Amino acid sequence: QLQLVESGGGSVQPGGSLRLSCAASGNNFDDYAIGWFRQAPGTEREGVSSINNNGGVRNYGSSVKGRFTISRANPKNTVYLQMNDLKPEDTAVYYCAAKFGTIDRPFNDYNYWGQGTQVTVSS
Repeated sequence: QLQLVESGGGSVQPGGSLRLSCAASGNNFDDYAIGWFRQAPGTEREGVSSINNNGGVRNYGSSVKGRFTISRANPKNTVYLQMNDLKPEDTAVYYCAAKFGTIDRPFNDYNYWGQGTQVTVSS
């Protein structure tokens, strides 16, 4: 079982950057795939990015491809989401989530969730 804590959210102007972190506590972090999701008020949760247990497979939602980069540091039990060229439509609460095993379904079947961190992009 994992506990996840997100950090790094905040307010930024359009075109700016933020790096989110997802810190995990628990055993066998390197057995888990990690996903980033976001949800804006009045919208459904959206899959943003995901990474497999060893970092060799990465997936991105179409709205963030080319602007966001996911990475992980297993010795630190941490996954990062580097967000560049942020747009007002990126404003949302961002959540990280974990699931044991493969990442064949990049944005489905996650078992463990963090509490979220707010990202606001506004001029």
